[in-house]
Amino acid sequence: MKSGGWRIADRGFRNGLRIGVALAMLAPVARAQSLSYTKGQNISPAYEGWEQGADGAKYFLFGYMNRNWEEEIDVPVGAENGFNIGGADQGQPTHFLPRRNRFVFRVKVPSGFTEKDELVWTLTTHGKTEKAYATLRPDYVVDDVVKASETGALGAGTSSPEVRGNHAPSVHIQELKARTVKAGEPITLVSEVKDDGIPKRRAPSAATLAAAQQRLAADPALAAQVRNPAMSPPSRITVGKNLGLHVSWFVYRGPSGGTATFDPPQVKAWEDTRAGANSPWAPVWSAPKIPEDGLQPVQVTFSQPGTYVLRCRADDGALVADEEVTIVVVR
Repeated sequence: MKSGGWRIADRGFRNGLRIGVALAMLAPVARAQSLSYTKGQNISPAYEGWEQGADGAKYFLFGYMNRNWEEEIDVPVGAENGFNIGGADQGQPTHFLPRRNRFVFRVKVPSGFTEKDELVWTLTTHGKTEKAYATLRPDYVVDDVVKASETGALGAGTSSPEVRGNHAPSVHIQELKARTVKAGEPITLVSEVKDDGIPKRRAPSAATLAAAQQRLAADPALAAQVRNPAMSPPSRITVGKNLGLHVSWFVYRGPSGGTATFDPPQVKAWEDTRAGANSPWAPVWSAPKIPEDGLQPVQVTFSQPGTYVLRCRADDGALVADEEVTIVVVR
């Protein structure tokens, strides 16, 4: 295995190598060698595997690990964010959210590709370059059950008839695919989401929440750690995720330093495992109720001029569907 990029080590010990580890919901204070950072660290691209699409074509799947808990980084398409085959731009993000983001985009496998060939994504951030190497090795085949396991809907090494029968939700943005607005002026976007109701939404456990509150009350040091989110790393080696259909808007591409503010605030699309975070990966998080008609408006305000690609993600807890809209922001 080549160095650089996340590959086997972050695959949840797939293909018979997964192991389940029972750890406490709230971790003890991090050791010196397990430091976490709010900013200043680089991003590692990740090759997640390959899948066969409904059209019969094969696709490579990519994600990334931003080692920061707070810093979002912009890297335009080019030598510092590009591919070795087919041109630098293969639909990858240029705006990178914090921490681990899995199955972010896919690239159609070039014609004539063999198991010996590699598609390489190069990403340079904070002066450090890392690469993700995509191949058609048979042990990297991905299906919906693998996606559910990797994102945390299934525990390591487990399966579920309910999740195996799940279909991804659908999402549609009730807007033109491109608009022009002024910086600082809000616009309203409306998403329509539909789902098969699987996996079923589960309410948080009152007993688990009470136990966590009691432990925090009895351990001031741990309580201080939780209040300082940067010092609250994940408490298990395989990510865990709360189930329930929800929608998340976020910036996928945008000008360097540009931000978009969403009202209401959005459920995080990245793996924020910290207590109290508005994230499916946070302890005792519960999905907000979706309106009966599936329509959800959101107001968006942009900080500066530029071209923004906003992604709207429908997530049922196991599988996701994405749709994008391009907004040109002027002064």
